[in-house]
Amino acid sequence: MDESWRKAKAVFAALSAPPVIWLAVFFLAPLAIIWGYSFGNNKSLTEIAVDGTFANYIHAIKPLYMGIIFKSFGFALITTALCLVVGFPVAIALTFASQRSKAWLLLLIMLPFWTNLLIRTYALMAVLRTEGYINLILAFFYNALSRLTALTGHPLAAFQPLELLHNNFAVVFGLVYVQLPFMVLPLYAALDRLDRSLLEASLDLGAGHLTTFARVVIPLAVPGIISGVLVTLIPSVGAYLTPDLLGGPSSQMIANVIERQFKTANDWPFGAALSFLLMYMTFLALAVQAIVSRGRRGRREA
Repeated sequence: MDESWRKAKAVFAALSAPPVIWLAVFFLAPLAIIWGYSFGNNKSLTEIAVDGTFANYIHAIKPLYMGIIFKSFGFALITTALCLVVGFPVAIALTFASQRSKAWLLLLIMLPFWTNLLIRTYALMAVLRTEGYINLILAFFYNALSRLTALTGHPLAAFQPLELLHNNFAVVFGLVYVQLPFMVLPLYAALDRLDRSLLEASLDLGAGHLTTFARVVIPLAVPGIISGVLVTLIPSVGAYLTPDLLGGPSSQMIANVIERQFKTANDWPFGAALSFLLMYMTFLALAVQAIVSRGRRGRREA
């Protein structure tokens, strides 16, 4: 038995060594280098001196940059809430759909992953711009209504296109558009394991559909909700492409500021400090969420 265990460990080590080495060389090592840069300063245009300074972090917590970080978290929270509100009914529809319909619905949800994000974002710009499809449709109905009112002698004013692009609305709309599948799939995975006899028992005992939804479905879907919130919130905070293409000057998020430090400003130490400050805050939020979940689990077991 002891000899077979040793062989098993050797096989496990042999299989795990390549991915561990790959992770260490191409992920942990570059991350450690950037972390070291956050404690340095530019010695020249091409050389960074890592001297243990905290000046970059002190600069990063100034009101200007903290305001952008909190705005990024605000965008991410709004995006996550909207994805949860929209995604929950979609996940329920998937759960109770027939097997044939479920396959097609899952295909439609997975379809965006097969298309490049840049292409999807440009397609969204074509929808939201001043001459885009939304304004064209609104203009068509508005002009039709204007012609009807003109017959009564009260014509409407000329149609004014809605400003749907290069503002906060466009950023949140784009983030919801991108992140919604990441919310739907964990919710569906949790709801698909739902024991439907519990729903029947709740209804048989006199609870209405809303009561059953609130007191049976939602509590059983909590693991999926937590997973969906995490995989939606964290990428939304660090989103770069969506605010860069859809947002205006006042809609830029922290990832756009970090990108400018590494490219335009050539201030890698400060960009590294901003990156890791965002990472520290994300880890802190995850730790608080874990503590709260553990406290709730402990009270439930007690």
